[in-house]
Amino acid sequence: MVVFQYNASNQQLGEKVYSWHLKPESEAKPFPDYIPAQLRNDYEEACLIKNKSPKASATLSRRCLQGMIRDFWGIKKSRLIDEIEDLKAKVDATTWEAIDSVRHVGNIGAHMEKDVNLIIDVDPDEAGLLIWLIETLFQEWYVARYERETKMKALAKLADEKKAAKDSSQQKDPADKQ
Repeated sequence: MVVFQYNASNQQLGEKVYSWHLKPESEAKPFPDYIPAQLRNDYEEACLIKNKSPKASATLSRRCLQGMIRDFWGIKKSRLIDEIEDLKAKVDATTWEAIDSVRHVGNIGAHMEKDVNLIIDVDPDEAGLLIWLIETLFQEWYVARYERETKMKALAKLADEKKAAKDSSQQKDPADKQ
């Protein structure tokens, strides 16, 4: 949608005043309910404001990341930097570096610089990279774990059913036992 200035006297459109996308409002991907609602909410809000306030989006990505570390890995420290250090031994080096990068970029919005006149910007593409990491970790940590557990349980159930069928058929024909 685009809004233009309008000159009623000569019925002409003037300069563009403002524009925005009507649908979809954000580029957030839908994630399943077994990912905690607060994490999904922070992610969705980070996506929603990525272009309007990339610094705030980065801060929300940082908050979402901290929530994921606490929820998924059970690491709870008073500072995110300490939580990320504890995570280092649990994830591959590339993932750890990316996670630590979210902390650095997200800190720009979360913590004021010593010199209040120093402004470090985050652009929408940079905020988008942080969002991409959150999406990737949702997929690798939560979705992959859920799918793995679901299939493992299905395999165990299948084995139980086959064993029960075998036991049932052996009980029906006592001559087969000899």
